[in-house]
Amino acid sequence: MSPDTSPNPPSPWRPGDEPDLDRTVAYRIPRAAASEPHTVRLPSWTEPEEIGFATVPGPPAPPRSEGRRGRGWIIALVAAVLVGVVAGGGVWAASKLSGGGTQPQDVLPANAMAYVRLDLDPSAGQKLALFGIARKFSATRDAFGGDDPRKALVTALQKDDPELSKIDYARDVEPWLGDRVGLAVLPGDGGGDPVGALAVQVKDEAAARTGIAKMGLGGKGGLAFRDGYAVIATSQKLADEYVKAAPLSGDPHFAADLGALGEQGVLSFWMDVEKVAGAGWSEVAATPVLEQIKGMRFAGALRFSGDYAELAGITRGGTAVQGRPEPVSIGELPASTVAAASVSGLGDLLREQWPSIEQAASDSGGASVRQALDQARAQYGLSLPDDLATLLGRTFTLALDEQDLDGALPRIGAVVTTDTAKARDVVDRLRGHLNGMERSADIATAEGDGRFVIASTQEYADALNGGGTLGESETFRLAVPDAANATYAVYADLDRLEKLYLRALNDQERADAEKLRAVGLSGTHGEDGSTFTLRVVFN
Repeated sequence: MSPDTSPNPPSPWRPGDEPDLDRTVAYRIPRAAASEPHTVRLPSWTEPEEIGFATVPGPPAPPRSEGRRGRGWIIALVAAVLVGVVAGGGVWAASKLSGGGTQPQDVLPANAMAYVRLDLDPSAGQKLALFGIARKFSATRDAFGGDDPRKALVTALQKDDPELSKIDYARDVEPWLGDRVGLAVLPGDGGGDPVGALAVQVKDEAAARTGIAKMGLGGKGGLAFRDGYAVIATSQKLADEYVKAAPLSGDPHFAADLGALGEQGVLSFWMDVEKVAGAGWSEVAATPVLEQIKGMRFAGALRFSGDYAELAGITRGGTAVQGRPEPVSIGELPASTVAAASVSGLGDLLREQWPSIEQAASDSGGASVRQALDQARAQYGLSLPDDLATLLGRTFTLALDEQDLDGALPRIGAVVTTDTAKARDVVDRLRGHLNGMERSADIATAEGDGRFVIASTQEYADALNGGGTLGESETFRLAVPDAANATYAVYADLDRLEKLYLRALNDQERADAEKLRAVGLSGTHGEDGSTFTLRVVFN
C-alpha cells in the first residue's frame, strides 16, 4: 500500500474543543438503509456529532484461527487495546463523558493509591467510531454485535467466567446497571496488602442488591450505597467505612492530575506511585528505582477516533528534571522512512547516571559488565562515558528506509545532533580498530550543521544528512501528534512494513493485519513532568 503524503494536517484534538453533547441518547446505534454504503467516514474529535452521522455494520465473522503464526503479535496489540483493558470486556469512547452527574471518584475514598474509571455511556458519534474500529477485527467483531455497550461488556465477561453463564442481561442486569464503574486500590488494614473497592453506578438499589448477589460480585464481602453507586468491598465493615469517607475527587493532587490530563475518554486511570511504594511491599519500596520515582503520580486515558485508538498519559512529581531537552527532529527524515525512533537528552542522561550504572554493576556482582567496559576502553580506545555520550548526542534518531527493506542489506542509519568533530574522532578510532582486525569497517558517515550521520551505505548517509519531508505525511501526522514539540517519538508505517510479515499469516490474520495503518508514540519530558501519546492508526 502506498503511503498517504497529503500536505494538509488533520485538526489536532484538544480538550474542550467538542460541543457539549446530549448524554440522554438511548443505547441505539443508527442503522443504514439497505441502499446505503456499509462504511462511511466517522466524525473526528473536533466535529459535532449527529445521530445517524455514520453507520458501520459488521461483516460476518471469518472462521476462527487455530493459532497465531509469524508476526501475529501485531493483531494481538489491537485486540489488547480494544478488548483486554478491562477484564477482557472492551472499552467505549466518548467526547464529553464527564458532562454531569456523580463520578466513581466522588464515592470512593481519598486514600486510594490507584484508580480506574470506565464509562459505559458514550455519545452516539464516538460509539460509532469505536464500534466501527472493533468490527474491523475478528478478535473483537462478535463482542460488538449489539447496540448497548453495557450488554457487550456483560456478554464478554460471561465468556471469561462460566459462573456468569446463567445471568440473563435483560432480567438480571439491565434494570439496575448504570453507566459508570470505578475501581480503587486502597491500603490494607494494619499495613497489610492493598485491597480493592468497586463502585458501580446503579439505577435501582433494591434491584442492584439482587443482581449483584446473583452475579457473585459481592461474594463474601460487603455492599453499601452512596450517591447512586453500589460500593463493593472485601468486608461489610470496609464498605460502610468507604461510603462515609472523604472522596478521592477532593484530593488536590488527584484533581490537578486529571485536570492536566484533559479529556478522560471512557477509560481513565490514576496512580500515586509514592503510596504504592509504601503499601506494605517493603522489599519493593526499598529498591533504588522506586526511590527515584517517589512522589510521582501517573494518569492516563484511552480515547477513540474514527481513524485511531489513542492511549494518552502524564506523570507529575518525582525526581525533578533539570531543564527540558530540545525537541527531536523525527519529522525531518526522508519521506521513504518506514520506521524510526528518536529521543533527546540521552547523552546528558548517560553522563549523569554513569556513576549509578557502574555502582549497580558492582553491587550486583556484574563482573562481565565491568570486563566489557574495561575491554571497550582498552581495545577501542574509548573514553567512557564521554565518547558514548558524544555518539548519543543531544538528540539521537534511528531510521529504517523502505528501499531494500526486504533485501540482504536494509538501509538503516542514525542521525545525531552533537559535536561533529568529536563524533568523527570516535568513529575514526572505531573504524581504525576494526580495520586493524582485518575486518571491513563499512561505516558510512556524513555531517553538517551540527548533525552527524552514521549509516549502512554512503548513499543513505547522504540522504539522511539532507533531511526530508516525513512530517508532511498524513499517516505520520495521525500516528505522531505534535511531533515538532516531542522530546521522544517512535513511528512505524505498517502499510509499508507489512510485506515483511503478511505472507506468514493465515487468511483471517492477514485480513486483520491489513486494517492496521501505522503505530506511533510521542511525548515530552521536563521539569513539570512528562506526557505520552500512543496511537494505533487504522485503514
